[in-house]
Amino acid sequence: MTRQEIQSPAYLDDAEMVREKSRWRKAMASLRKDKSALFGVLILLGVVVVAVLAPVLAPFSPHEQLLSRNLKPPMWSDGQSIFILGTDHLGRDFLSRLIYGTRVSLIVGFFAVFLTGSFGLLVGLVSGYFGGKIDFFLMRLVDLVLSFPFILLALATIAIVGPSLTVLILVMSMRIWVIYARVVRGEVLSMREQEFIQAARSIGGSDIRIIFRHILPNVLAPVIILASLYLGRMIIIEAGLSFLGLGVPPPTPTWGGLLSDGKIHLYTSWWLVTFPGLAITITVLGSNLVGDWLRNILDPRMKSL
Repeated sequence: MTRQEIQSPAYLDDAEMVREKSRWRKAMASLRKDKSALFGVLILLGVVVVAVLAPVLAPFSPHEQLLSRNLKPPMWSDGQSIFILGTDHLGRDFLSRLIYGTRVSLIVGFFAVFLTGSFGLLVGLVSGYFGGKIDFFLMRLVDLVLSFPFILLALATIAIVGPSLTVLILVMSMRIWVIYARVVRGEVLSMREQEFIQAARSIGGSDIRIIFRHILPNVLAPVIILASLYLGRMIIIEAGLSFLGLGVPPPTPTWGGLLSDGKIHLYTSWWLVTFPGLAITITVLGSNLVGDWLRNILDPRMKSL
């Protein structure tokens, strides 16, 4: 192989593709051996299936009210109820509302993670690669965002715009993107002076090409790790905001909203808070197990996250 072939863009791209394929093969092999990670994947897949098939799985409409059957206990408590997980204070089937609440939690979680990851990745790439005044300005913006209390920011935004699913996703994304930006910036700073980047520059590679063809594939691992770990946190944040009345407005069921509605009946109707709490706990557990597995496989240096 000649020196010119080694320095050609095609050779550099092929080498990076081979390295990425090898990394993912090792990851899939480790998944089959790691029982806890496999358990986490199965949990997340199960939650996704429930969300997608909610109209099929839900035995009743989540909005159908009948006050004469309100606060019925779960089926196994009295042996006579037709409602598997009982009913709420308005007589709505609680299992159906719990199933439909899965949709909101996953939509908010996945979209918030996607928005924060994409924007934070872009900011981190630009800041770390170009440095100088651009880096200074973007990092001061990060500091400014971190200086605002999240709850105060959420309250102000929702009070001005009004509660909705879109607003909830945007509010949750306004703060978390800075975590991605800082992590990606640090990776780019340590990478931009390496030999393969210098080789790409020496053969006339543009900044855009270097960023998206050579640097981006090498910083995706920490971004994927953060996304998997923050999926569970996003679900918790959504539940917390909905519990405070800042989430998706009723009658749309959400896990946090179910907890909020059930708290006044905690001592008499335990199922109204127990099952949403279990749903949140199990989903977050699955997300964390998958996140830990990805972290250990893709980037062991991030074990402190």
